[in-house]
Amino acid sequence: MNSGSQKPITQDGSHSLSTGDDASDSPCIGVCTTLYDEICQGCGRTLDEVSNWVFFSQDEKDTVWQRIRADGTAMRFQRQAKEDKLV
Repeated sequence: MNSGSQKPITQDGSHSLSTGDDASDSPCIGVCTTLYDEICQGCGRTLDEVSNWVFFSQDEKDTVWQRIRADGTAMRFQRQAKEDKLV
């Protein structure tokens, strides 16, 4: 029930799986697949990085982000490039 006095819920994207969400802690976009190697095709992280992400220090996370951005082959970046062209 909504009495009408409740404020609507707004989303700031801080927990988003959106590709353009640079403020997100994790590179995950919810497309988890590893074909023929140990690299997730969705986010570009290794299986070890995905499994241990919550235990990584901020410096370790930043290093992974730098590597996967430089590589740019994960679906995260392919989708973002398409979205950027549409804007």
